[in-house]
Amino acid sequence: MIRKDAISEVVNYIKNEPIVSANGFISRDLYEVNDKPTNFYMIGSMGLASSIGLGIAIKNPKKNVYVFDGDGNILMNLGSLITIGNIKPKNLIHIVFDNSSHESTGGQPTSSKNIKIDHIAKASNYTTFQTNSKIGLKRIFKKIEKISGPILILVNISNSKIKSKRVGINATKIKNRFMSSL
Repeated sequence: MIRKDAISEVVNYIKNEPIVSANGFISRDLYEVNDKPTNFYMIGSMGLASSIGLGIAIKNPKKNVYVFDGDGNILMNLGSLITIGNIKPKNLIHIVFDNSSHESTGGQPTSSKNIKIDHIAKASNYTTFQTNSKIGLKRIFKKIEKISGPILILVNISNSKIKSKRVGINATKIKNRFMSSL
């Protein structure tokens, strides 16, 4: 499964709840697959989607907050897993799309083949799940309806030659429409 297909599947389970998506191809794929005001697209700031998602989850405890991250992004900010696990927001669902590469910047390898992101999350008080299929995602989303966060779903994906278009909304408008949606 490629990232765009995985994102396309995941958004089927997320109603109109906030999504903070990491910069690069993750935001581009989400924008092309399911643009909506409750999406906050990171245009820059690699690695900070999880930190921003945490802040939104703390301030909006009655809404589930989803973070779409890549392995390269979360490896840039592993400290956020520790902080999230320490604060334990019940409404944070962290989805990491792992293709073991910085695909958005040319496909350089990440360390995710050797450093297990889900193991770090589990050691940091997350409930963790892992899958590489649409059926697996369906099962996981059924399970997480009944449990509290923080939750990390590691989705193993393949690299792809498919490139989604760039986010066609300027940063100020992204921020304003997202804030209004909350």
